[in-house]
Amino acid sequence: MAKRPVELGEGELAVMRVLWDHGPLTVRDVMEHLHNRGKTVAYTTVMTFLQRLEQKGAVASNKKDAAYVYRAKITRESVSASRVRALLDQLYDGAAAPMLLQLIENERLTPEDLARLRKLIDDLDSRSRD
Repeated sequence: MAKRPVELGEGELAVMRVLWDHGPLTVRDVMEHLHNRGKTVAYTTVMTFLQRLEQKGAVASNKKDAAYVYRAKITRESVSASRVRALLDQLYDGAAAPMLLQLIENERLTPEDLARLRKLIDDLDSRSRD
């Protein structure tokens, strides 16, 4: 049976982004990074988020000196994939093409984004011919 994706609330996701971007951190370090990102949260709130994330299996902790150090156990890519899948299912009945078209038509794509997209399409096209 497939492992069920971890459900993350907005605050938990903000904490995960800090851990993904900056590696293993203490509660205080996470709080400071959140403050630097314009999110004013109390130490106890960050501690609660980290404890919940640990219960969900999204982070692990180790005691170092007097403080616990938390690290991400799930990847940004796995969370992104499960959220995109949920969005596809909710809005597009699981079909990716309508969502891709919506994004391409309504979002700004850099020249680099367009080049990557063209390469992906070319790769998929050549694979389907083989």
